[in-house]
Amino acid sequence: MTLDYFYGQAGELFSFFRIPKALFQEQRFQDLSTDAKTLYGILLDRMSLSVKNEWFDKKGRVFIIFTIEDVKRTLRCADNKATRLLRELEGFGLIERKRRGQGKPCLVYVKNFSAESSKESVKNRDNDDSCGSKIACQDPVKSRGIKKKETKTEMNNTNLILSDESEKMKNRELFEEYFSCSLEIDLLLRLYPDDEDTIYQIVNLLVDTCDSKRKLIRIAGDDKPAEVVCSRLKKLNADHIRFVLNCLAENTSPIRNMKQYLLAALFNAPTTMQLYYQNKVNHDLAARR
Repeated sequence: MTLDYFYGQAGELFSFFRIPKALFQEQRFQDLSTDAKTLYGILLDRMSLSVKNEWFDKKGRVFIIFTIEDVKRTLRCADNKATRLLRELEGFGLIERKRRGQGKPCLVYVKNFSAESSKESVKNRDNDDSCGSKIACQDPVKSRGIKKKETKTEMNNTNLILSDESEKMKNRELFEEYFSCSLEIDLLLRLYPDDEDTIYQIVNLLVDTCDSKRKLIRIAGDDKPAEVVCSRLKKLNADHIRFVLNCLAENTSPIRNMKQYLLAALFNAPTTMQLYYQNKVNHDLAARR
């Protein structure tokens, strides 16, 4: 195939994905793969459509809807790579995904990493002006300050219980969002539609365990420090959940305590998954001989 040359302003006929130069030039992004940088540029381009359609959340933040299927179709790649690239962008803080449940696709927030330097300069400026501001804003009427203090105290006493409950709910919601994104729940629901109840049971179990105030958590009959258990569970990804689901499907023995069985399987998944698949490969190779 013989292609023509560019003449004059012919290059302006094309539309382009804009990938920030900082992703290639700044030290903090040196380990970010080229494919992930390309995907960020594609997601950034989709933002303009969201702004046009006024896709804003309650806080006024712009979001897009870009599923794993969209990544696969756009980059011509498989499920695993699409999942890995989205997870890579999340790891660098360049995107944030928020699960909505009920089979709805995640909301994707494309992060503005260039705003960090601006925030830092504003913070420094505020610190520099703080001394002058304090002097200029000293309240000449002492009664006004007393009134404020009394009102604040009264509100704190009245809403103390509500504040505690709200804080608990907030912590739980944060755990739900974390596990929903890190475990690629939308992908798992597509791959295992018949296991939807089990998948949501796993998410709830992980949230309950990490949100627990107990110092010790029982795993397979042993009491382990809660910090150790939560740290291990937070490292789980979609591959570990697929491994646990496969083990459940292959298990033929009755399970007396499903909650304890699942918790033990999830806790041990990072260390047993590789050995399990390696043993399976060895078995298949031996069977062919």
